[in-house]
Amino acid sequence: MEKELFTFIAGGTAGAGIRKAGAVAGYIFTQMGRRVFEMEDYQSLIKGGHNFAVVSSATYPIQSHYMKADLVVATDKRSYDMHKDHLTSGGIMVYNSDAMKDQQIPNGVGVAFTTISRKYTNSELRLGVGAIAALAAAIGMSKDELTEVIKSQYRDAENNVNFAMEIYDAVAPQLYAKFALKKSDAKHLPMISGSEAISMGAVAGGLDFFFAYPMTPASPLLHYLAGHAKDFNIGVMHPESEIAAINMAIGAASMGLKTMVSSSGGGMALMEEAFSLSGMAEVPVLAILGSRPGPSTGVPTYTEQGDLRFALNQGHGEFPRIVASPYSMEEAFYLAAEMLNMVQQFQTVGTLLTEKHLIESRMNVDIDVEKTQWAQPVMYTGGDEKYLRYKLTEDGISPLMFPPSEQVVKFTSYEHDEYGLSTESPEMIAKMHEKRARKEEALIEKLKQMHTVNVFGETGPLIFTYGSTTMSVLEALRCGNIQARVVQPIYLEPFPVWEFEQFKEESPIVVEQSVMGTFETLIKDKTNIKAKASIRKYDGRPFDPEELAQSIKEVL
Repeated sequence: MEKELFTFIAGGTAGAGIRKAGAVAGYIFTQMGRRVFEMEDYQSLIKGGHNFAVVSSATYPIQSHYMKADLVVATDKRSYDMHKDHLTSGGIMVYNSDAMKDQQIPNGVGVAFTTISRKYTNSELRLGVGAIAALAAAIGMSKDELTEVIKSQYRDAENNVNFAMEIYDAVAPQLYAKFALKKSDAKHLPMISGSEAISMGAVAGGLDFFFAYPMTPASPLLHYLAGHAKDFNIGVMHPESEIAAINMAIGAASMGLKTMVSSSGGGMALMEEAFSLSGMAEVPVLAILGSRPGPSTGVPTYTEQGDLRFALNQGHGEFPRIVASPYSMEEAFYLAAEMLNMVQQFQTVGTLLTEKHLIESRMNVDIDVEKTQWAQPVMYTGGDEKYLRYKLTEDGISPLMFPPSEQVVKFTSYEHDEYGLSTESPEMIAKMHEKRARKEEALIEKLKQMHTVNVFGETGPLIFTYGSTTMSVLEALRCGNIQARVVQPIYLEPFPVWEFEQFKEESPIVVEQSVMGTFETLIKDKTNIKAKASIRKYDGRPFDPEELAQSIKEVL
């Protein structure tokens, strides 16, 4: 019988090519017309520790990985110990017999990964290729098909192919075609990560310059955009610190460039003063905040939603802030372009809040670049005897002009008059406060005309969630055969309270990755809707859909 849902886990040490194996497995499944979700788990170590990739695929759209696997390839003992209980009924463990000497492994296929790899240069790097060879044999791929995959996905093709053939021959007698995977004639969709989706979405929206100091899990945006800067015709800079990054971004934006920065919580904390500079100077900057567990250094390479309150309140003083959070890679693509446009229109700082789970996981997407918004600020077209950078307008938005110009263009961090000249006049201070407040009001009116909340499902109990946890919830409902309505606010500041009026008389379940229930508190504060129950996870790992489905059933 052909399998609808199939999960593959490859595990090993950092530097063994395990994360690459996850990406290649996703490529193999995609070429079969299947839909894929890949999640990578790794410690904050350059070498050693434990890495693993979980790749779940199905013939239908899939929105989460599953931790119960049909095939596990453990290239070291630690991987075996960690994943021996992650097998489904009928699952098979392929293990490194060099690391498990004289041990009898039930449902196991022993292979001398280490011994075979030592025949080749960079032997440790080969182990991930061995995991792919075992997968290929298990799903009935021919040697020729495996060879083509390795040639297209790996460097040093000759050695990798030869090593893969040895592993294939070693496992084939016990493993060949054990799993018959159902293929699909559906359109082959590309797999991308959340960081790639955000990066390409921003470029599609008109991004000119990206500034970032690397900090996990936001670093992949810097890596990706730097690697494709010429392709995208944008500037990319890695300055000496996060403080330098955002101040450079504000400087570039004041010259008319559409700019973006990214960091995790600790780096964004360093940027906080500049958020207020953006608010006072009314300079548009888009910030990408990739959440990981905190406080402080926390657990650098894992995921959490503990930065929600932090994101909502970035910067001191009162000024309009825009915060939005995508639930999937596709939404991340479109939202990045939309947010770039929003900060340009309202001349303020915006935060696209997401998590390590979305930034680094990969899934199939069907993206139409033509549907993205091009960022377009309100520009000065003349009419004033002298250009008023901070002109008092009905909606609080002052038309922009950028150097070089015959007019004087002044951006300032000090309270100012319409020209941008510093002032301590109580009347002008009040007028400028009111001007920025009118921008907030105009922003809310704009959001009322936009799609700010996703609602999935039409009947059943109500579940509130946000960000990438939404994918986990939707997959849990599918695998648990649960009918429910899932409500996910895309915009979190200003919060779209008008969309929640219809739920005033209901008592939802709130699902989030937070120990203190920050999202649940936000919902109650903004809408006065009190949750009847909450499901929280805060161990740095995303929800497993089967476990989450059981938790939802228990609550219901």
